[in-house]
Amino acid sequence: MTTVVFCGYCGKELGEVDHSACAKRLRVIDPPRFCSACARRMVVQVTPSGWTATCSRHGEITSG
Repeated sequence: MTTVVFCGYCGKELGEVDHSACAKRLRVIDPPRFCSACARRMVVQVTPSGWTATCSRHGEITSG
């Protein structure tokens, strides 16, 4: 299990700025663009049925 330290939408540290707008975007439609454990940019693929986001170090997450 990885610890969430960085915002998945903007890639900045969680305590650095207010991320309420980022969280809203991630809940509504956007897949995460940055790994929440290391802030690396993720490879994102969006399909009609959902999305996958892959970090080179921490692996893949999916929309469902």
